[in-house]
Amino acid sequence: MGSDNEQLIFAEEAAEAGVKRPAAADTWKVLIVDDEEEVHAVTRLVLKDFEFAGKGLIFLEAYSGEEAKKLIAAHPDTAVMFLDVVMERHCAGLDVVRHVREELKNNFVRIILRTGQPGQAPEEKVIVEYDINDYKEKTELTAQKLFTSMVASLRAYRDILTIEANRRGLEKIIEATRTICKTRSLERLASGVLAQMVALLRLDESAICCTTSGVALSSLRGNLRVLAATGEYERYLAADATEVLPRPILSFVERAATSKQSLYEGNRYVEYFCSDNGDEAVVYLEGDHALSDLDRRLIRIFCANVQVAYENVILNQEIEGTQKEIIYTLGELAEVRSSETGNHVKRVSEYCRLLAELADLDEREVEVVRLASPMHDIGKVAIPDAILNKPGPLTGEEFEVMKAHTVHAQQMLGLSDREIMKAATIIALQHHEKYNGTGYPRGLRGEEIHLYARITAIADVFDALCNDRSYRDAWVMDDIVAMFHKERGAHFDSKLVDLFLGHFGLFVEIKNAFANHSGKPVTA
Repeated sequence: MGSDNEQLIFAEEAAEAGVKRPAAADTWKVLIVDDEEEVHAVTRLVLKDFEFAGKGLIFLEAYSGEEAKKLIAAHPDTAVMFLDVVMERHCAGLDVVRHVREELKNNFVRIILRTGQPGQAPEEKVIVEYDINDYKEKTELTAQKLFTSMVASLRAYRDILTIEANRRGLEKIIEATRTICKTRSLERLASGVLAQMVALLRLDESAICCTTSGVALSSLRGNLRVLAATGEYERYLAADATEVLPRPILSFVERAATSKQSLYEGNRYVEYFCSDNGDEAVVYLEGDHALSDLDRRLIRIFCANVQVAYENVILNQEIEGTQKEIIYTLGELAEVRSSETGNHVKRVSEYCRLLAELADLDEREVEVVRLASPMHDIGKVAIPDAILNKPGPLTGEEFEVMKAHTVHAQQMLGLSDREIMKAATIIALQHHEKYNGTGYPRGLRGEEIHLYARITAIADVFDALCNDRSYRDAWVMDDIVAMFHKERGAHFDSKLVDLFLGHFGLFVEIKNAFANHSGKPVTA
């Protein structure tokens, strides 16, 4: 309960408390907690025109500790709380402090304890035992001191929010870096970086990410491709930035590329990246406010990590490109001895990719199948030319020799623990197994045959039938389709056959795209 001498005393300097705030300005929330209406009224009167950092005040009012608990729970973004100690109970205000800090875990609101009975809550004891930010006796709280307390409290609250925003920003950087560093695609890296930077800077307007390859400046200016975009620039995705970007933005980006450094200019920002081998990228951002020094420091920290991720993606692309060339070369070693095979391994690779996608394999498995399947016949390097290129049917003995290419492949590839090589070993060993158990080399049946091998079996047979061989001409498409219907559930996995025939035109498109030099386009 309040007492008669619990009065706020305000001197004449109240007129200096602040300037009139703009009607549309944002506001700081101030919670007044006191059981006397006069205290509320005087506080509102003195602070009604108060402004700090371009924002005025909005008042929330509670007349008891219980009301205060409800209000602060409903308004966790309250900046300052003027809190009386003695209300419905002698320690009601202190209970509110403990509730706010310990139960609501709200460490942001600045709590100014006001009391007319300091004996009930001695300052030294309260400051030590309770997490409050200021302690005032009502008799000493003049209008000027109230103004000073408000400025100090709001400044502290603002700085705490800034620190918290930067803490969250650093957490985002750590989380984003962990995610981004796993990215293998340059497009996905660009999209991820863009999303994280927009979130980091709280930019709600527009952002765009561009990249190019090459060291020469002319190449940079002439081949700036949009990899990722947000806001009004989304319509430019995958386009040539030199043709679609507004000239002022393009000039800003080119200045960064020319100077090979990041640029800040008002509400615009461009980050420049360059890998060791000369690949370049830029991220352009714009918002409705200029970047603060803290924002810039946060960006620099983030982009230092992104630079590492960017280097990794470029290096990974180089490694994967080299691996693909090696894999195709290994696959073609087995095929090059047969002049009729042409682009067989490339077509099989693409057939397997498409069928794996249709079978709902995840993205990584699709890529593994695509990269491993070209080595399905690598074991043929151990088969004598006389058998491999015989212009007619093989004898029983010759066929036994030919069948051994699956085991030879296992012996050649099986020593590697690499994911793609392990998949290639499985495919090479099992792609001649049949779903009904009559295949070779082990007579596996049904799902005993690895899914990768079942996919490759369809791709391999389809391509073989589509093209001339030394012992026969290519089949016509109707006969090929009829054969797959016949062998559904016998030679081939019936579910995969259904997917294959249900999207037959797509496979024919791949066949035509990678046709042998002497091949003729066909239609499904």
